[in-house]
Amino acid sequence: MPESQYEITLDKLTYGGEAMGRLPDGRAVFVPFGLPGEFVRIQLTQQKQSFARGELLEILKASPDRIEPKCKHFTQCGGCHYQSLPYEKQLAAKTEILRDQLQRIGKIEDPPVKPMVASPLEWNYRNHMQFHLTEDGKPGFINAKGNSVFPIEECHLPEANINNFWPELQFESKMNLERVSLRSGENDELMLVLESDTEETPEIEIEADISVVHIYEDHPVVIAGQDHFFINILRKEFRVSADSFFQVNTKMAEKMVAHLIPRLPVSQSIILLDVYCGAGLFSKFFAPQYAKTIGIESSPSACEDFGFNLDEFDNVELYEGIAERILPALAGQLTQPIHMIVDPPRAGIEKHAIDAILKIKPQVIAYVSCDPSTLARDAAKLINGGYRLVEITPFDLFPQTYHIESISFFELM
Repeated sequence: MPESQYEITLDKLTYGGEAMGRLPDGRAVFVPFGLPGEFVRIQLTQQKQSFARGELLEILKASPDRIEPKCKHFTQCGGCHYQSLPYEKQLAAKTEILRDQLQRIGKIEDPPVKPMVASPLEWNYRNHMQFHLTEDGKPGFINAKGNSVFPIEECHLPEANINNFWPELQFESKMNLERVSLRSGENDELMLVLESDTEETPEIEIEADISVVHIYEDHPVVIAGQDHFFINILRKEFRVSADSFFQVNTKMAEKMVAHLIPRLPVSQSIILLDVYCGAGLFSKFFAPQYAKTIGIESSPSACEDFGFNLDEFDNVELYEGIAERILPALAGQLTQPIHMIVDPPRAGIEKHAIDAILKIKPQVIAYVSCDPSTLARDAAKLINGGYRLVEITPFDLFPQTYHIESISFFELM
């Protein structure tokens, strides 16, 4: 066998979409697209002192769980990781990965992890898709190695109206576009978002009745239609601007809100702090039930959407800025009891923000996480700061991929 090729058995799935095995010298090796129990031949692609990464060359003995992937681009594309695994097995694997991260990184001995909430749709669930362009202007994705863009012929993750439209997209070759996104709202409303690093608005011809927005340095310019669309969550309407974040799986966003509603012990004598509040997905449901709701958000467009979406309430305040600046400033001012919803980006809660949370001492913290490793790190800090982790429920917002969303509840002891 050539040097740096090995035949190994894969033991378990790890966060990031890889399967882990052991090299003859005992080092862990991480292999994309493998499954636990498989005997495989791999080629090492990266070597470190304590671990290595490998490329799957051949499956010598397949897992009995392995199924035929739905997409012809699976293993070429870096977007999906688990198409070769039946959906119920994906849910079980992700739940175990979340538990493992909390144990290894958070040092939480027996984390109270509930079974993962399944997505009603295993396919065609995304209301937002981002494409890169090939040199000749065709929509594509970055390959699994992360070093080039390839043109795609199919994708089974976007909602039907996005999937019906994207194959019609064709741009001039070597257009100065960083990314091209399609976003879907209620009534199959479509928005095309063009992102570039130059101010010049791209010339584009589209006959379809959709909104087209060009974004340069967070400044949107409307080429056609509107600079926003609407999404309906549990019979409440949310305005979402072209460059505002919103959950990409609409049905699962509803399940997350429905999970939070009965579990937060709301009271008219308590203030709700909604940190990284975005367009106000959670605040809009809870504002009537608290004395006051305070949103904190750094994105200017999301702040505008928050103001629009919560305009009906008189007991809502919004601070525009980063949580690590605003939370320390609020720490000395809040005298009423506090509940907190915190929904940070993948990097988790910044150190100064978490220090301020421990000073504010919310009675209850609902932590909405999209990354189990940073959740585990932050959970350890909250537990060391006097909180008890009551329960954690994973939600499968991203079927076929390794991504794990979850909602944890912490109570002040």
